[in-house]
Amino acid sequence: MSHIYSQDSHRHKPTHLNYLLNATAQTKCLRHATQIHSQIITNSFISLPFLFNNLLTLYSKCGRPSLSLLLFSTAHQLTRTVVSWTSLISLLSHLAAPFQALSCFNQMRTAGVYPNHFTFSTVLPACASTSILVHGQQMHCLISKHGYEGYVFVGSALVDMYAKCHDMGLAEKVFVALPERNIVSWNSMIVGCLLNSFHVKALFLFREVRREDLFSPNQVSFSTVLSASANIGALEFGKQVHGVVVKQGLLTLSYVKNSLMDMYFKCGLFDEGALLFNSLGIENRDVIAWNVMSMGCVYNENFEEACNYLWVMKRAGISPDEASYSTALHASAHLAALDQGTLIHNQTIKSGFSTNTCIASSLITMYAKCGSLDDACRVFEEIDNPNVVCWTALIAACRQHGNGNHVIKLFEKMLADGLKPHYITFVCVISACSHTGRVEEGHAYFNSMEKVHGIIPGHEHYTCMVDLLGRSGQLDEARKFIAQMPIKPNAAVWGALLGACAKYGNLEIGSEVAGRLFELEPDNPGNYILLANMYAHKGKLREADHVRRLMGINRVRKEPGCSWIDVKNKSFVFTVHDKLHARTDEIYEMLKKVKELVTNKGYVPQTQFAVNSAEELKEESLWYHSEKIALAFGLLALPAGAPIRIKKNLRTCGDCHTVMKFASEIWKREIIVRDVNRFHHFRNGLCSCRDYW
Repeated sequence: MSHIYSQDSHRHKPTHLNYLLNATAQTKCLRHATQIHSQIITNSFISLPFLFNNLLTLYSKCGRPSLSLLLFSTAHQLTRTVVSWTSLISLLSHLAAPFQALSCFNQMRTAGVYPNHFTFSTVLPACASTSILVHGQQMHCLISKHGYEGYVFVGSALVDMYAKCHDMGLAEKVFVALPERNIVSWNSMIVGCLLNSFHVKALFLFREVRREDLFSPNQVSFSTVLSASANIGALEFGKQVHGVVVKQGLLTLSYVKNSLMDMYFKCGLFDEGALLFNSLGIENRDVIAWNVMSMGCVYNENFEEACNYLWVMKRAGISPDEASYSTALHASAHLAALDQGTLIHNQTIKSGFSTNTCIASSLITMYAKCGSLDDACRVFEEIDNPNVVCWTALIAACRQHGNGNHVIKLFEKMLADGLKPHYITFVCVISACSHTGRVEEGHAYFNSMEKVHGIIPGHEHYTCMVDLLGRSGQLDEARKFIAQMPIKPNAAVWGALLGACAKYGNLEIGSEVAGRLFELEPDNPGNYILLANMYAHKGKLREADHVRRLMGINRVRKEPGCSWIDVKNKSFVFTVHDKLHARTDEIYEMLKKVKELVTNKGYVPQTQFAVNSAEELKEESLWYHSEKIALAFGLLALPAGAPIRIKKNLRTCGDCHTVMKFASEIWKREIIVRDVNRFHHFRNGLCSCRDYW
């Protein structure tokens, strides 16, 4: 760039300086940009609009938007043309400062500069980013007033804005009224349908694009429709799109290929997705491809593989992003692999993601599901400005660990801080009320959803309410509540009532509800087992046998109960009557000792939980439940005083629950049992659930 200081006259001409600005935009060299800026000022060319606008854009391209803003703020009023104002609005919009962009737009109009069609197509994305519909509607009125509504790229931006503000009705109205459409217009509608979960509509629009003779779908069209196909499990349609992708030669585009992988993974065809990933070759796998592969493992419950891919990615020289870490933490949470999760936590700190709220919420969930609520709370406390996702993650963690009182305190604190709860937040809060017997409070929170917060209750909330009533013994009220639901009750709603009937031995309502569940989900063994056990408890053995035979007829198999315990970074799995471990003799000796000590403390066998054993063997069979065997092994293998963490794939039974309480007092150590529903923390003879679960 030293040649710009030459004394040749043509070197100082505005056209040559403009040429240098364009050249520097390619190299993005800030030093060269400032040198050219000096020459423009020296030669008194700063008032030339085309040089000023180019310089404004150049500083932004060089990664110094602050210099662009400074240049604009110090410029003479006459220099600020509609082009420069539009450039600044575009800059602010790209900097994720939509409110500043809108403020700039208003300042432009106040200054007497009229927006053109480019200005409107630039400011509409800022309206979309605010997600405040009224901003977009006001801009739409101005567009109509200035006569730019018929411009295809302004119309496309309007469609995109309305879609991102979640009003697909207005988006479609604008789209239909467009006098001319291009692929951007169609993509705005298809992407909008995906964002608003109108997946079938997205597929329909894609078909319409294919019928158009003027243009073909591009990578945005294909990627979006593949995502829509994945979300509704439209595998056959996805395969057809795959064929079109191959015909149009777009399979080499990573954007499209990643979407194809995601579609196959979400539709359960793991091998097909993995084949596409492997075909990319190591050099062509970007961080998004690795993330899609990791999530594919999660979708197909290959959680260990999902964790491994994080480390493989790093060895391949790819820097993980927030999605990479969140996926790995999600997989660790499913495995309840605390050591693995801690290692990932260390990596997030080293990589500079410690302040990322998305990763922080994943860390809270991971620690909670691994049984360490204290660590989950510690992560939350270190967040500077926790958003509603972080609050909800901590609320869910406390609920899962049976700390219902803390759930209510956290929720009220979140509201006091001015944060708006979302759908899942209320699921957690009402569920916490259910598990702590807070019937009136649960009702109050449920009623406040729509009246106060504008959230329409869904099946999850109704399930929690039925569970709330059922757990408190109000079975008739629960049945009436279901009858008055404005939406059709699903299997989860009826399942909550069946569980309550089983708890209180109400065979009349239970048999009726079970019949409904057999129709809704005939392959769920839990419903058959609950009804059979209810019949058995009432002495109706013939009816219980009939239900079990029905399972055989429908080819439904009960999932075998298993318990896991980790010792020295290795997981040990135990089943009922398990005798496969190398230390089996020691384990059963310890079981005898546990039985003797808890009996001396006042333990009485709860034989109703030995439903599949003969009457004379019921008491003995209780001692061969998988969680008791895991407890005995933990007492043998873990250091004295160390917490014993047991994971179980089914709901823990009442007798095992009682034994764990006694054991925690006798051995003076914490026992943490994670069953399919929640965590139980046993300390000093008490459980965190207060025997209400």
